[in-house]
Amino acid sequence: MNRTGALAHLRVLDLSRVLAGPWCSQNLADLGADVIKIERPGAGDDTRAWGPPYAKDADGRDTKEAAYYLSANRNKRSVTLDISTPEGQQIVRELASQSDVVLENYKVGQLKRYGLDYESLREVKPDLVYCSVTGFGQDGPYAHRAGYDFLIQGMGGLMSVTGERDDLPGGGPQKAGVALTDLMTGMYATIAILAALAHRDRTGEGQYIDMALLDVQVAMLANQGSNYLNSGKPPKRWGNAHPNIVPYQTFACADGHIIVATGNDGQYQKFVEAGGRPELAGDPRFATNPLRVQNRDVLVPLLAAMVLERTRDEWIALLEGVGVPCGPINDLHDVFANPQVQAREMVVDVPHPTAGSTKLVRSPMRLSGTPADVRTAPPTLGQHTEDVLCGLLGRSLEDVAALRARGVL
Repeated sequence: MNRTGALAHLRVLDLSRVLAGPWCSQNLADLGADVIKIERPGAGDDTRAWGPPYAKDADGRDTKEAAYYLSANRNKRSVTLDISTPEGQQIVRELASQSDVVLENYKVGQLKRYGLDYESLREVKPDLVYCSVTGFGQDGPYAHRAGYDFLIQGMGGLMSVTGERDDLPGGGPQKAGVALTDLMTGMYATIAILAALAHRDRTGEGQYIDMALLDVQVAMLANQGSNYLNSGKPPKRWGNAHPNIVPYQTFACADGHIIVATGNDGQYQKFVEAGGRPELAGDPRFATNPLRVQNRDVLVPLLAAMVLERTRDEWIALLEGVGVPCGPINDLHDVFANPQVQAREMVVDVPHPTAGSTKLVRSPMRLSGTPADVRTAPPTLGQHTEDVLCGLLGRSLEDVAALRARGVL
């Protein structure tokens, strides 16, 4: 594989699966790292089977590559390996000795039984950076529980502030429409790994990274967490409104919906003036944002009636003309047809060994000198087993064939 990029000098041994870990290793792979993904023989990463939809071959038939799997595994090499066997464990140790990073998301203590935990692998690679991703971390009363994104969104408070207000129709807690906690854990893990590598480059020391979904979810409560810690009052759900800014929400138009995000008093004044209601700008109840928050239930129905008088496109043109932030609520057809998304070339078509080609979403990391790049599609299961074991570890084809016959590969 021809690798370029800021991390082209690094190798990552990826023992993770599903989303948080693979999202992290895909970030590193996009930036040039050689990521070797270890998968179970015959089955692979769980998400390979999380379909439909699946990638289609040239004749329109489903392949074995679920679209979910494609989203988080580009630019990697796939090696099938049964790490529960002594031979598989030895191969992992050999690969770790030639890697800079090991990434795993097994249950707490599970890899220690195989001699593949941090303390064991640092014996073969003293400067190894080893990142463990779990639901609750390596210690604490919940450490041995299984943690999934949906559960953590609930336990970590995100669902308590997501969803319509309880006093409105449809009110109640909602999860995010994507596995947001998994994705953010993958992003935090990426940052932590890069920080540990920077430390290693200065000192020669590797280190262990304990990354927990619950920790990440609590951290990413951001202003909502701070609101609680500084008031003692748990924030409530506001649906598509904002707890601290008014108006900053969706409104129904004559033919759809629009988002209006007035971040200051000047933008609010331009909004109501553009809508033909200048008296709402001068009304002392609504003169400042704190007053608008205080009088939200009086003001919002007045604004809703105003917005309903025009179409979505009319409002967007009107508000963009006076500098008020606004926008539509797009479905994914609209998103990928959007001229800005297309101008930024966020979708790429990449050759795939079974699908012929597959469309992938490009990484948003745009470095001027070493940009993130989509070099290869997500691999088919075990596609690089021989390449890695023979080319990197010096195993013979006969040895690989024997291991495969015993079910190790």
